[in-house]
Amino acid sequence: MFSRLLLKRHTVLPGFDLALGFTLTYLSLIVLIPLAAVFLKTATMGWPAFWDAVAAPRVLASYRLTFGASFLAALVNALFGLIIAWVLVRYEFPGKRIVDALVDLPFALPTAVAGITLTALYAQNGWIGQYLPFKVSFTPLGVFVALLFIGLPFVVRTLQPVLEDLSAEYEEAAATLGATRGQTFRLVILPILLPALTTGFALAFARALGEYGSVIFIAGNIPMVSEITPLMIISKLEQYDYTGATAIAVVMLVASFTMLLVINGLQAWARKRQGQ
Repeated sequence: MFSRLLLKRHTVLPGFDLALGFTLTYLSLIVLIPLAAVFLKTATMGWPAFWDAVAAPRVLASYRLTFGASFLAALVNALFGLIIAWVLVRYEFPGKRIVDALVDLPFALPTAVAGITLTALYAQNGWIGQYLPFKVSFTPLGVFVALLFIGLPFVVRTLQPVLEDLSAEYEEAAATLGATRGQTFRLVILPILLPALTTGFALAFARALGEYGSVIFIAGNIPMVSEITPLMIISKLEQYDYTGATAIAVVMLVASFTMLLVINGLQAWARKRQGQ
């Protein structure tokens, strides 16, 4: 009993009070204070000025492109990320480690390099673009391609640990009971993967919303066509319109927080159903 209490008192990491203090201080300096500064700066402008800044036609067009392309890219990444994670976990094939390492390439590659590379590949005279019957670079489709590139690792890396812990016995039991492959996936596998898949989708969506470096080159930045919201914030800052920039940033923050709350609610609902 004494040895257990002694071990509990003398741990490798600091005690609860000290660790909690470090945690709150660090989060305040890195997250809470900068976010609070954005809201406080925006509060200095009146409601009419705020509305004019966030509801201008050019800004609204950037919202539609940013949120629409981010949502679609996250959906596509959720589908193909599941397939890639499944192949990497369930199958052995030559070059598997190389393919697994390539998944992390968007993490390691500077975003500007990724943007320039994608632009060169999908330009009308690029290695891929010259064979396409439609234009990709300098269009909204180019924004979508860039967001696909940077969002895929979030889905794959979120699903991989869950798939590694998922025993093949579930599939064997379902097959023994006469279930088809489609029924096994829909009724047995998917409910187990749904919380992790939802998390990967949310991470990919949130990452795409704030992406700037890889998108700015391939988008072309044509007003009302291929301008993203982060570019509008940068444009406001270059014009020394700091309140206008923070106003647009507040809209993005509120939308992101709302999305995270919805996703967390869906995850809790999925876990609750899984536990029933």
